[in-house]
Amino acid sequence: MLDLVLPLQCGGCGAASTRWCDTCAGALQVKADQPHLITPRLDPGVPVFSLGRYAGARREAIVAVKEHGRADLIAPLAAALRTGLVRLLTWGVVDTPVTVVPAPTRRWAARRRGGDPVTRMARAASEPLAGVVVTGALRTRAFVVDSVGLSSADRERNIAGRVKAVRAVTGDVLLVDDIVTTGATAAESVRVLRAGGARVAAVLAVANA
Repeated sequence: MLDLVLPLQCGGCGAASTRWCDTCAGALQVKADQPHLITPRLDPGVPVFSLGRYAGARREAIVAVKEHGRADLIAPLAAALRTGLVRLLTWGVVDTPVTVVPAPTRRWAARRRGGDPVTRMARAASEPLAGVVVTGALRTRAFVVDSVGLSSADRERNIAGRVKAVRAVTGDVLLVDDIVTTGATAAESVRVLRAGGARVAAVLAVANA
């Protein structure tokens, strides 16, 4: 009866009567050799790792969270992010204590989405891990536009000089994001964090496009 009033759909494939089906859960599983090292078009100067391509159930879940208010999908995305973070710790790419810094977002976009989804994923992923803390240290300045559809050069111009530090962070840092496309946001974020005295070890993304 409840499904007739408020129909449930899987956030990955649209299957009825479930919020997140087993098939899509399987597609989001982090394999033994993941996250993979990737090479974005703009090099942020630190290793960039991704849990998978921005496609299929992974893409649909990220879009559902950011654009359709599917807060229930934060949990499976955060679980994948947690596994990726544990792998980087196990491989020695990142050491504890480490501060996880979510990639910056526009304030109005965060308000529209009921909060910053990347920060929520990062907090949920890091909460049970000893020696890992999350700090929302970065914010975008005014006049940064939505990067969807922009070329690599336009993305770089759009974000250049428009990431600011709102909290001081020192020591080892892992920058996390939902999607790495050209690497422009990651590069500018790393630059700002380093300017403030942080040692950025790597970037970890849920997906890469």
